[in-house]
Amino acid sequence: MAITPLPQSDAVPEQPIKILLVEDERALREALADALTGEGFVVTQADTGAAGLAAFRAAPPDLILLDLMLPEMGGIEVCRSIRSSSHVPIIMVTAKASETDRISGLDLGADDYVTKPFSSRELIARIRAVLRRADVGVSSAAVGSRLRIAEAEIDLEGQRVLRDGTVVHLKPKAFQLLAFLIENTGRVYTREQLLDKVWGYDYAGETRTVDVHMHALRQAMEAIPAEPVALQTVRGIGYVLRRPA
Repeated sequence: MAITPLPQSDAVPEQPIKILLVEDERALREALADALTGEGFVVTQADTGAAGLAAFRAAPPDLILLDLMLPEMGGIEVCRSIRSSSHVPIIMVTAKASETDRISGLDLGADDYVTKPFSSRELIARIRAVLRRADVGVSSAAVGSRLRIAEAEIDLEGQRVLRDGTVVHLKPKAFQLLAFLIENTGRVYTREQLLDKVWGYDYAGETRTVDVHMHALRQAMEAIPAEPVALQTVRGIGYVLRRPA
């Protein structure tokens, strides 16, 4: 399928990044807000899960910093609710450092996981890295907002995969993985590289996460998932997206 670039639009002034900070510890919340404002971000604060969810619905941000342990409504519940309708980047901020907690948060749809205590410099670096990864879907849209790959139609702007006109339910990370592979069609990536590029963390022994999401994409897109024509495995290396001319 030919790739037709979208027409160029007139340049517009760059808008500041809007961050929703949901944290119940007042001193920490205000210190983080000051640090983020000093870096040029526009910050909205919320001190409970319910207040954070209301703020998200009232004025959708570009990124959410979400404490895991919150009164009224926990961070996991807030993340689950947001993920039901939005792919906005979410960074979990928490004192819970266990491996299980981190993997649970990431599997739920969080884009990164920062454990207290941390420096404002570290957090800001994480924020910028997550925002760069979130641009994958936007930059991929430059090759055309809708693409036909294997048996599926990919709506890059809407971040949807359709099969026979019906939307296929996928986890946000699965679509981000697909968008990254589309942007890098023909390039082979190891599982470790995909974890770093899409998930943003390098955890030895968790490369199966990539396999699980690739399996879901093949089920959604391939005529015969066990014999994929687009989402291919390169034995001994990793994965690649190939598109016939």
